[in-house]
Amino acid sequence: MKALALVASLVTGAILLYGTMDFPAWGDPQSPAATHLATYFIENAVEETHVPNLVTAVLGDYRGYDTMFETVVIYCAGLAVISVLRRSRKP
Repeated sequence: MKALALVASLVTGAILLYGTMDFPAWGDPQSPAATHLATYFIENAVEETHVPNLVTAVLGDYRGYDTMFETVVIYCAGLAVISVLRRSRKP
């Protein structure tokens, strides 16, 4: 059973690493996020969200649902880890 889990983890890791090959280079100023999104957020965030802090505007308003569901995923992962690692009391 442990061998199957190891193989599944290695295959999943390999697939994830293979998927990152299409990402733009780290810090590339010509990446789509740097040329389109960053400029739009910097120019329009305060006007559209009425929040003076740019980071708070992006996380709380533009990415509100994304942030909420990331929190739900982390909570569910924590519950899964606790349920797997919990020791059962045998009488």
